[in-house]
Amino acid sequence: MPDAGSEDFLVHRELLFSIVYNMLGTVADTEDVVQETWLSWAAVQDKEIAHPRAYLVRIAVNHALTQMRRARRSRESYIGPWLPEPVLTEPDTPDTAIRTESVSLAMLVVLETLTPLQRAVFVLREAFAYDHGEIAAILGRSPAAVRQLAHRAKERVEARRPRYDLDRGTQRIVTERFLDAAIGGDLDALMDVLAPEVVMWSDGGGKRRAALRVIEGREKVARLVAAVSAQLPTFSVRLVRINGGPGAVLFIGGTLYAAAVFDPAPGGERVRGIYGLINPDKLERLAAAVPPPAERLAP
Repeated sequence: MPDAGSEDFLVHRELLFSIVYNMLGTVADTEDVVQETWLSWAAVQDKEIAHPRAYLVRIAVNHALTQMRRARRSRESYIGPWLPEPVLTEPDTPDTAIRTESVSLAMLVVLETLTPLQRAVFVLREAFAYDHGEIAAILGRSPAAVRQLAHRAKERVEARRPRYDLDRGTQRIVTERFLDAAIGGDLDALMDVLAPEVVMWSDGGGKRRAALRVIEGREKVARLVAAVSAQLPTFSVRLVRINGGPGAVLFIGGTLYAAAVFDPAPGGERVRGIYGLINPDKLERLAAAVPPPAERLAP
């Protein structure tokens, strides 16, 4: 039977996981930080902790900040564009912690442009509704400094990704339109479904063939998608929810080969962002959770 200290940790584990994942964007690093948090917590269990949740969040956030700085240095040698690790957010899946406060993959990409402190403040403030005083206590900063960090982070994020809301039905329709055009290699249909300012990220991590830079503009993206579709062998596709947004996974020979997340433009008629994940290291979690569909498609 777990003791009181263990129970406190287990009660808040999902919250810790969700906060840290939104700061780091990788499941493996998040699990490492949560484990480090447990070790730090276990070391003080014999002491009287008045507010276990606040104490645990403070430990986790500060461990995450250290990991963020290490990760940014290691990504300098990453081959091609780096994307966060996708997580399945379908109902009744194991990723309940992340699903509780989902941050879209597109938003996680934008958060990569913030400093570690700005990102920590933004995640705590915007995703988890902590006030400036609470964040100041977590980070060991003054409330005035936190307000400045929050203002700069929000300003930078909104400049790159203005807020708008689309219902799931609209998101699914535009996703299906894009997939129909892509599978058929229909260049005209692709041009119609893509926004003029569309960007396409392709993360192969040097382990699978992928574009080594972000592709921008409707014509370039349409031609690349049509060319890739024409080169694929027989494959199958399953629509899923990834990081709370519309996505799809592609299977070749029953093996999950790629995942894609689609960022609809305001209005929901076109796609303005395509985030393709081909690096097998980032697909292990999806591969374990998503079975291939029965039907197969040919490009």
